[in-house]
Amino acid sequence: MSDPFELGDPEPASAPAAASLRPASPPRYLLDLNDTQRQAVEAIDGPVLVLAGAGTGKTRVLITRLAHILLSAKARPWEVMAVTFTNKAAREMKERVAGLLGQPVEGWWVGTFHALAARMLRANAEVVGLKPNFTILDTDDQLRLIKQLLDAHGIDDKKWPPRVLSGILQRWKDRGLTPDKVSPAEGSDAAGGRALELYADYQARLRALNAADFGDLMLHCLTLFQSDPAALARYQRQFRYLLVDEYQDTNVAQYLWLRLLAQGHRNICCVGDDDQSIYSWRGAEVGNILRFEADFPGAQIIRLERNYRSTPHILGAASGLIAHNTGRLGKTLWTDVGSGEKVRVRGVWDGEEEARVVGEEIEAAQRGGLRLSQMAILVRAGFQTREFEERLITLGIPYRVIGGARFYERQEIRDAIAYLRVVVQPDDDLAFERIVNTPRRGLGPAALQTMHRLARDRQIPLTAAAGRLAETEDMTPKSRKTLGSLLADFERWRGLVPVMSQSDLAAMVLDESGYTGMWQQDRSVEAPGRLENLKELVSALDEFESLGGFLEHVSLVMENDEASDGDKVSLMTLHGSKGLEFDLVFLPGWEEGLFPHQRALDEGGVGGLEEERRLAYVGLTRARQRAEISFAASRRIYNQWQAALPSRFIDELPAEHIERVAAPGLAGYQSQRPMVSDSVFSGGGWSGGGGRRRAVTIDAASWHAEERPSAADRFQVGERVFHQKFGYGRILDVDGNKLEIAFEKAGNKKVMDSFVQSATPGPS
Repeated sequence: MSDPFELGDPEPASAPAAASLRPASPPRYLLDLNDTQRQAVEAIDGPVLVLAGAGTGKTRVLITRLAHILLSAKARPWEVMAVTFTNKAAREMKERVAGLLGQPVEGWWVGTFHALAARMLRANAEVVGLKPNFTILDTDDQLRLIKQLLDAHGIDDKKWPPRVLSGILQRWKDRGLTPDKVSPAEGSDAAGGRALELYADYQARLRALNAADFGDLMLHCLTLFQSDPAALARYQRQFRYLLVDEYQDTNVAQYLWLRLLAQGHRNICCVGDDDQSIYSWRGAEVGNILRFEADFPGAQIIRLERNYRSTPHILGAASGLIAHNTGRLGKTLWTDVGSGEKVRVRGVWDGEEEARVVGEEIEAAQRGGLRLSQMAILVRAGFQTREFEERLITLGIPYRVIGGARFYERQEIRDAIAYLRVVVQPDDDLAFERIVNTPRRGLGPAALQTMHRLARDRQIPLTAAAGRLAETEDMTPKSRKTLGSLLADFERWRGLVPVMSQSDLAAMVLDESGYTGMWQQDRSVEAPGRLENLKELVSALDEFESLGGFLEHVSLVMENDEASDGDKVSLMTLHGSKGLEFDLVFLPGWEEGLFPHQRALDEGGVGGLEEERRLAYVGLTRARQRAEISFAASRRIYNQWQAALPSRFIDELPAEHIERVAAPGLAGYQSQRPMVSDSVFSGGGWSGGGGRRRAVTIDAASWHAEERPSAADRFQVGERVFHQKFGYGRILDVDGNKLEIAFEKAGNKKVMDSFVQSATPGPS
């Protein structure tokens, strides 16, 4: 039975009357607010947009506004809807409002978008072809249903994995698009041009099962409002006041749902920060908050700019950086606390030194009395965590990875290590079982069961049992052939251990096994990050004397204390840090191509760059007392040394709020450090025309661009040269400041001229 208050029914005897909530004396809760916070609380009637900067007391404003509406008798509890993005935020809101009122509130609508939409749907399910007791499918159920549909349509689920198609369908739902509203052009790009057909079948199958997925909850509500104007009118009359948290993170469907509900009384208050909109990859539309005034003419815009978290230097650096974005409504954070330390911007040689310096700074801060739990390392890409994890473990500093698994616990890393374990130790049954059908080779549960049975009967390792089965009739011919081929590959890889470097061998194993290709073909949003992690793993291998030594190291690393409690440094991505704060924040990897990330620039253009800048703003404003930015002069990425240019964001930081430092001896690194640079400069880091380019030089005080001659002024085709890493070779081509050289031992490479010197005549 539906809630009796859902459609604005009379107040029940058990519910607290609004009049009973009126304060007997002037409300003290207003006295605890600053002027703009109080303005945001008291601006009850009409549309209001509260632009709440980081650390400005947004949650207090939301809680107090809710209580104020009830205490002012402007509405009864069931006439107020408050929308949050997480269940945790909804619980906190209920508890804190009850604390202000001195009693719990019954019958009101406070919850996440999905929870509130589901409540509406259960009261009106028949309108969208469901029954009130419909099931909400979890992710596993969704994927299983999509796989059934792919099989029914004869579509290869290896080429189009269910998770990929699910992501496409959910993005359409996030935009409020039912199958009939998706353009044929959009649908032609997926599943061999049959994505729209699959979408329609998927929705029909859900209705037949009396089920909905999470995307349907908002989508069906939009259908309900369009199909039954009377139901929409009832909800519009019921909800006299709407409050929305984190408005900058709403997607199109959520935006349309809110707009429709607000057309009744127009008393909608949206709280958010356009400068912290960082989730476009999961459907968030920053345009929703930017066009609030156009959507609700006459709206009040109230800016919360007084920050209670960070020092003036941190706020000054963050504000100066975000001011370079054009797609924003504009605000400037300020505080009346002491100036504090300037934001430190440090240049280091490479990623290894970056991790070492951060480790030393953490130890120094701990000796100074700062708890580890008040320190955080915020990285742009997940693969960056490895070097920091390694360093923290070496130093014995406890840490926790927030929002994801530790590097060596990630699925793709565990799979890759399992391959390497079988190469080193053929009798490792657990590792072999993990990867025998990953990627899928047709060696499913039945084949594995047959192998296990023989291994138990003969008391032999699983790989030995597999070898015998490959030569008998106990398995299908196809399975025998596949199994024999896999075992032959392992034998061949095993023979290469003494003659190949660990990194080259690992890359070969992952490529030839099809494991790398599996993630390259995967079109899910996680796939690029998994590939980055695999490449980071391959790079890490050359730091060890042998493959066995590396595997032993991993085993020891995995023994690191996993308890979640205790005093630990937090390690996470910038995306995962939103909403958190720490006394000391480290922001490593501020280099072109890494941050801003090249993929964001390639896929998003100017919009992608502005979101990357908002991400940098979020990172800086996590810091209460100290923020330390670092970048490397070179970074080993994907098993190659690459010259790294400082991020453009560093140049955008106001000079009066930062302190520039560099590692000892870093000045002049261009002529000393061997690096390979095939494509790292494609992201706009180099400028200028003709025969002269601009190159970045770092010294202890500042970074500046200086003119230097092109390679053509110093080198000629055919000239014999020496490179510190690759040895002797002859120049094949000169292109600006890049040389293509045929090295005598390393083969053809493209390198920067800064790392090459003329060689004295000698044997070639």
